[in-house]
Amino acid sequence: MDIKPIAKIINDYDSKFAVPRQSGLVNDIKSTIVFEKEYADESAFKRIEEFSHLWLIWGFSLNSHPSNSLTVRPPRLGGNEKVGVFATRSPFRPNPLGLSSVKLEAVEKDESGKIILIVSGADLVSGTPIYDIKPYITFSDCHPDAISGFAEEKNGAKLNVEIDDELLHNIEADKQHTLKKILADDPRPAYHEDGRQYGFRFAGKEIKFKVNNNILTVTEISDGK
Repeated sequence: MDIKPIAKIINDYDSKFAVPRQSGLVNDIKSTIVFEKEYADESAFKRIEEFSHLWLIWGFSLNSHPSNSLTVRPPRLGGNEKVGVFATRSPFRPNPLGLSSVKLEAVEKDESGKIILIVSGADLVSGTPIYDIKPYITFSDCHPDAISGFAEEKNGAKLNVEIDDELLHNIEADKQHTLKKILADDPRPAYHEDGRQYGFRFAGKEIKFKVNNNILTVTEISDGK
């Protein structure tokens, strides 16, 4: 089966390092979904504004090739335990497809009159291809009694974030709170080391930090390269 992108997403997640591990965890960032010419017609979106949330089906475009491994080491378990690939949301899958639920904030038109969607809660790197969009439907998609396995057991661990005011002023004021939330969720890979300096790009800035004893200290916020 051949599939092709219908759109791409544009946002402040400039690298995959600090993208939220699940959709809906960071709702402050607004993302714009920009459609290919043949799908940017308003007839394709008739009555979509009646839905509060959408499902995005998208591709792990930064993976070099599909994975044939049947087991993975999820970050939620510290990267030390193998579980079945189909028991995780790992990006390393037989087919590199992702599924995310996002909130539909607005249906707008760009300068050329093409439809664009504004959404929040996305966990996609800027530029990620989107293959399909479907409405989120509460009576079938919402399961209040669902059990989340090992993902639920490890939920809620946060880091204490320390950022000097001088550094914080180097990033736009409306993005400062979002940056703190991203850092508090510990964006480090599963195999992390206390004291080591990590870095990633966010909102056009290079962010560098260290973690010691559950305290994350930002060491640099700059334009970078």
